[in-house]
Amino acid sequence: MQVLQEYEGYLEEGRFYPIGLPLNIHGRCRVIVTVLDDLPAEQEETEQAAAWRMFFEAVNSSDEEIPDTFERVNFTREDGL
Repeated sequence: MQVLQEYEGYLEEGRFYPIGLPLNIHGRCRVIVTVLDDLPAEQEETEQAAAWRMFFEAVNSSDEEIPDTFERVNFTREDGL
């Protein structure tokens, strides 16, 4: 009798990282691997990363010349604290 077990996870550099419960496989067994082309949750673009990407895309598409030097700014408090 064949028993089918299904595990969701990510394959990275030849290693499988399950999501949720650890694998319950002992010894050698035949497997079927289905590779999905979506990104792992930790690699999905965050809201902040999307905002930065949009900002740099806007800067790069601007017709204005971007200076290669910038004025130095001191962010320390004046009272020395």
